[in-house]
Amino acid sequence: MKLLEEQIKTRGTVLPGNVLKVDSFLNHQIDPVLMQAIGKAFADRFQNLGITKIVTIESSGIAPAVFAGLELGVPVVFARKKKSLTLTDNLYTSSVYSFTKKETNDISVSKNFLMKEDKILLIDDFLANGQAVLGLLEVAEQAEVEVIGIGIVIEKSFQQGRSLLEKTGYPIYSLARIASLEKEQIRFVEES
Repeated sequence: MKLLEEQIKTRGTVLPGNVLKVDSFLNHQIDPVLMQAIGKAFADRFQNLGITKIVTIESSGIAPAVFAGLELGVPVVFARKKKSLTLTDNLYTSSVYSFTKKETNDISVSKNFLMKEDKILLIDDFLANGQAVLGLLEVAEQAEVEVIGIGIVIEKSFQQGRSLLEKTGYPIYSLARIASLEKEQIRFVEES
């Protein structure tokens, strides 16, 4: 997706340790025009496949998931990382390790929002090591829902996430695939 790639190049920052900072449009401040285009791109790719819900993880996956849900006309369910007073039982859960934050979170989705007849699209902001999506897939398996596909906003193709997810057999659609962040230069897969 050229618009997203342009935003990554002009507004993204490469930090030590192959970290891409995109907080000016995705992870802290949200660019709604870009999110609308992202939602449309996911909807165009996954339309007419019978999707009944989109599932993501809080918090950075919510904006692209909501815009995709708006385009597809389906609800969005997000896995919570922290339990609350209103979310304590009747849950599907999984543990997810974040390499960026160096912590493990138990993610939870209420059993009230995923039914066996659901056909879901998983959406996440980043794919690096694949742990977040693997956690969502574990939740989907517990709920016995059908996973139609996986949508990723930004994929770090030089890390192991894609190869781990390809083993699951689900279609993966990444809007921007980064080949390298070496020498603080952002190179996309098409350029390599």
